[in-house]
Amino acid sequence: MELLPTQDEVLRILRDTGALRDGHFEYPTGLHTNEYLQVPLALRYYQNTKTLGVSLSRLLRANPEIRAIASQLSIVSPTTGGVPLAFSMCEALRAHQVYWLERPDDTHPMRLRQYLEPIPNEPVVMVDDVLRSGRKFRELKDLLEAGGAHVVGLAAVIFQPTPQMVDLGDIPRYYLAQINPTYYTDAAECALCREGVPLEKVWI
Repeated sequence: MELLPTQDEVLRILRDTGALRDGHFEYPTGLHTNEYLQVPLALRYYQNTKTLGVSLSRLLRANPEIRAIASQLSIVSPTTGGVPLAFSMCEALRAHQVYWLERPDDTHPMRLRQYLEPIPNEPVVMVDDVLRSGRKFRELKDLLEAGGAHVVGLAAVIFQPTPQMVDLGDIPRYYLAQINPTYYTDAAECALCREGVPLEKVWI
């Protein structure tokens, strides 16, 4: 594998670990799709986390503005799924710190741990395992900027855009591979349903 893995190499890691699956899946939002991605199934293996995290850090280092402030960066994740990558990237970049948001339950917004808050003008790279609709990244961005932090980039192993993609502004995006599943808004429009392909409901 080269300094940066190819898209095919990244997808092979995901398929070999069961993190990327073909079939007929329904998300909690009601969307139907022909592919399902759960990157943490790959990240449970240390070597995969190291490979993918270091690869993302190399993409970031290619940006001279980020390279110049690497030691000041905070690597922040909107979900626990991005935490292993965040620590791997922090080590590779020799960045300042890692932290993440938590959601107590579905009725509350995301929040930081008690006594943890963004530092004014702190440069931040947001990282997660996958970028889909971008809603969690947007929520994280708004919270960080409200605390005075400056978001300088967004990184994810996989970019898997969905029809519900939100506006994330002009933040530079870094990802190792992009997949483009076929989406159907509901069962009535789903070709896989009409073909009788067995359906599996997934949590996320």
